[in-house]
Amino acid sequence: MAKNNILSTMKYVSRMKKEFMLSEIKDYIEEEMSTQDIYNAVSPFLFDLKLNATPLDDDFQMTRGLSREKMELTDEEKEKMLSFFGSAVVPGQLQKIIENYITQKTTKEWDDPAVLERIRKAIVSQKNAYWKSGKSRIISYEKGYSILAYLAYQFPVYFVQFEHILYSMAVEGMLKKRMKVLDIGTGPGTVPLAIADFYRRLDDAEVAIHSVELYDENIEAYDAIVSEYAKKASGVIMEDPIKANLVDLKPENIPDNIDLMIFSNVLNEVRGLTIEQKAELVKRLSSRLSDDGNIVLVEPADRVNSTEFRKLTLALKRQGLGIFSPCSFIWCQGCKPDECWSFEQKDDIKPTRLMEKLADCEEAFRYLNTDIKYSYAIMRKDNLSRINYKVPLKSKFARLADMDKHVGKRINVVCSLMSGDLGDIKYAVYKICDGTSRKQVYALLPSHHVVPENELLKKESYGSVIELYNVLVKYNKDKDAYNLLLSKQSIVEKVE
Repeated sequence: MAKNNILSTMKYVSRMKKEFMLSEIKDYIEEEMSTQDIYNAVSPFLFDLKLNATPLDDDFQMTRGLSREKMELTDEEKEKMLSFFGSAVVPGQLQKIIENYITQKTTKEWDDPAVLERIRKAIVSQKNAYWKSGKSRIISYEKGYSILAYLAYQFPVYFVQFEHILYSMAVEGMLKKRMKVLDIGTGPGTVPLAIADFYRRLDDAEVAIHSVELYDENIEAYDAIVSEYAKKASGVIMEDPIKANLVDLKPENIPDNIDLMIFSNVLNEVRGLTIEQKAELVKRLSSRLSDDGNIVLVEPADRVNSTEFRKLTLALKRQGLGIFSPCSFIWCQGCKPDECWSFEQKDDIKPTRLMEKLADCEEAFRYLNTDIKYSYAIMRKDNLSRINYKVPLKSKFARLADMDKHVGKRINVVCSLMSGDLGDIKYAVYKICDGTSRKQVYALLPSHHVVPENELLKKESYGSVIELYNVLVKYNKDKDAYNLLLSKQSIVEKVE
């Protein structure tokens, strides 16, 4: 009862005053409470009350927070983001914090030869486990050196790739000025660190980041690294991780009214659950999502994980969640994901100092990890889609399901761009999809046939819907796939 009274009082006072000291609340409540007791009672609710608390001596200065309206990046903010992506690397300050953590954890300098060799062995062990299948595939980050190996090898790529996802969401108007975020399976805090770094380039935004993690070693790393780096990010509130197993996680144990729920490179590592059971798990937790919130699912781009991931997104669609992107069901029918190997691709990152030290050996290739390829999906409860286009009934586009009828012919198709360039100097190659085909279909553009009328194929982003005119259908027997060959007479247009 006392808590409800305090919260009502907080709402009342915040409407009357733009700023006030928390101690002033004592004058409005009957209970005898210290300022710290009042703060402890209201702190879990401050974000939803649109209030920020700043410690000041023995008190807290209370100020009104930003509204939860759509975030719109300024030209200056976009420039900062694109400058970062143009030569992406884990910021030097964050690298230093991670290096210091390794020194603290091992009681030796981070670049001590013995430390580096143990990290190398842990990286090789993790990579070997990753490529196993079935019950023998056990990927664990429970022990100290396995986490140090993760920070050295996987972390830099996962860190930058999530900033790419955040930027695309911001540009598309999918983020808010004031957001509540939940990262499930946070590990040592990769996603929270990416969010904090992203927000360092914003002038007027606020985010409260909650997370869930099972292993004590990861939580220890999170406390040492995330808290230190987030201190320099204005408007970022880092909450202590919730210690829980993803499989057993109950909705009532996580915050409510979440704007962004994240499962980054975690669901593929959950053992003992079918795709339908994983979908049920995500759907159950989505009950804590705000009505206009987003669920971001990210998985590795290798064929097995990427294909399984597409099955998961369709299972979630059957559970009632809508796919915002990258899939577009332009023929008004569900796709068949058994052979859907699709992924986003970005420019390589620069290796960290730690990665370069690890690669200073005879088999450098084992310890360098700089390419960014990932499969992702954004799910929503309101069925909003990035692209609402549906193929008109009387249009003269061929379905990709009917490619066997058009081999050797020139046709027009409308499709989604579902990969980066998979080709080489001679041929640009892109996976395309319209939701109808059971076989893989690729658009091929020879370098000597690039003209202004078709070069859009090389410029459009992952998930965009495009129209291809006058393309030649060929069947690739070795790959059991269809290639749509563009020439100088082919035209590519974007569907808005």
